[in-house]
Amino acid sequence: MSHLLVLPIVLPALTAALLLLMGRQLAISRVISFVASALLLLIGIQLFQDANSGAIQTYVLGDWAAPFGIVLVLDRLSGLMVLLTSIVAIAALFYAMQGWDQRGKYFHALFQFQLMGINGAFLTGDLFNLFVFFEVLLIASYCLLVYGFGERRLRAAVHYVVINLTGSALFLIGVSILYGLTGTLNMAQLAERIASSAADDIALIRSASLLLIAVFGIKAALFPLYFWLPNAYSSASAPVAALFAIMTKIGIYAIFRFNSLIFGGSEGVTADITSPWLMPVAMLTLILGGLGALAAKRLLELIAYLTVASVGMILMAYSIGNQASFSGALFYMVHSTLISAALFLLAEMIGQARGSIEEKLQTGPLMKQGVALGIAVLIAGAIAIGLPLSSGFLAKLMILQSATLNPHMPLIWTLILLASFIGLIGLSRAGSTLFWKTSHVYAADAHSPSFGQWLPILFLLGASLLMVVYAAPLKQITDQTAAQMKAPQRYIEAVVGQTADRAPRALPRELRP
Repeated sequence: MSHLLVLPIVLPALTAALLLLMGRQLAISRVISFVASALLLLIGIQLFQDANSGAIQTYVLGDWAAPFGIVLVLDRLSGLMVLLTSIVAIAALFYAMQGWDQRGKYFHALFQFQLMGINGAFLTGDLFNLFVFFEVLLIASYCLLVYGFGERRLRAAVHYVVINLTGSALFLIGVSILYGLTGTLNMAQLAERIASSAADDIALIRSASLLLIAVFGIKAALFPLYFWLPNAYSSASAPVAALFAIMTKIGIYAIFRFNSLIFGGSEGVTADITSPWLMPVAMLTLILGGLGALAAKRLLELIAYLTVASVGMILMAYSIGNQASFSGALFYMVHSTLISAALFLLAEMIGQARGSIEEKLQTGPLMKQGVALGIAVLIAGAIAIGLPLSSGFLAKLMILQSATLNPHMPLIWTLILLASFIGLIGLSRAGSTLFWKTSHVYAADAHSPSFGQWLPILFLLGASLLMVVYAAPLKQITDQTAAQMKAPQRYIEAVVGQTADRAPRALPRELRP
C-alpha cells in the first residue's frame, strides 16, 4: 500500500494548518504555499503515471476496513482529475501571488483547504466522506468567493451559500436513506448491495439515488440547477474563479462515478436510472449556457456561461453511452478546464488594463497592452469554441464521431455545431467591443498587466497546446480511462475484495428507518 495516495489530501491539510499559524507573514506564506502546490503537482504526475498502469490502488486509512474506515481509491479517472487539479491550482496560485493574496489574511490557508477538499472528493471511495470533502471545499470556497469583499461579491456569495447548503441537506438525506437500507456507504459495497436489494426497498433506494443525482447536478451546474454559477464565478476574484473551473468538474466526476458503479448496469433497482433524462438535460444546459454567453454584459459573465455550456457538452457526450463518447467527454473536460481557467485570468487583466470600466462589454478607453491581450484572447477564444488545430476542435471531433451510430445523431451534431457557432458569435462580439470600439486615450486608473500575471496564462495555454501536440497518446489515455469506467467490476473487486471479510452486512429490517 503506497502512502503516496493519501498525500494529495494530507499535504494541503498540513500546509493550510501551518499557514494559519503563520498569520500575516505574507512572504513566508507565499513560499510555503507555492512549494506545497509544486509538490502537489509532482505527486499528481506520479499518481497519474501509477494509475496509467491500469491497476486500481486502494489506501485503507489506519487499516480500518470499510464501512468504518476511510478508503481512498486511485484509478485512471481519479488520477487524471487529481493531476488536472494540481495543474490549475499552481497557475491560479501564482496569479494570486501577484497581488490578490494581499487583500486578506488567510488566502493561502483557504486555498490549500480547498485543494484538500477537491482532491479528497476525487480520491475517496466512500459516500459519506465524499459529503465531508464536499463540505470542506465548499466552506473554503465560500470564504474565497468573498475574498477582497465588495457588494457584488457578497451578494453572489449569499446566493451561492444558500444553494449549496440546500444541496448539502439533500445529500445528507440521500446518504442516510442508503445507509439505513444497505448498512454501508462504501461506494463499491453500495454497488453490490443495491443491485441485490429486496423489492420492498426499491422505491426508497431509487428516491435516494435521484436525490444524490440532483445534488451532483447542483455541483455540476446542470440545467435547471445552474443559475447559481454565472453570478458566483463572475463575481469571484480571477485566481479564485480559475480554481473554481475545476469545482464544477467534481459534480461531473460524481455523476460519472455513480453512473459507472451503481446506475450503469442493465440489472438492479437503479440500473440506468439517469438514462431517460440525462441527455435532454445536458442538451438544455449546452444551449442555455451558449445563449447566456451571447447575452452576457461582462466578459467574466460570458466566460461563466461558457463554463455552463461546457458542462452540457461533457454530459451530453457521456450520455451518448458508448466508450468512444465517454473518451471524448474526458478529453473535452480536460480541455475546457484549462481554457476556462486561462480565460478567467485573462478577463481580469483586461479589466485592469481598461480602468474603472473593467471588463464590461461596452465602449471604453484604449486598453494598455491591448495588442498582446487581444492576441491572447483571440487564441484562448479559438481554443474555447473549438476552431481547427485546437484542443477544443479535437475534443468535439471525438464526440461527433462517437455519435455517428446514435439514433439522435442529427440532433447531437446540430447542437454541438450550433453551440460552437453561438460561442463564436459571443466571443466575437466581446472581442470587437473590448478591442475595437475604444476611444484613443487610456483611462487614468488603467494599469498594465505585469509579467507575473502573464506567466500562468501562458502556462495554461501551453498545456492546452500540448493537448494538441500529444493528442494521440492523450486520446489513448482517455480511451483506456473510459474502458476502465465501463468495467466497474474491477473497481468493486479492488475495494471490496480487501474488505469483505470484515465488513458488516446490511442492517436488519427491524432496525431500518
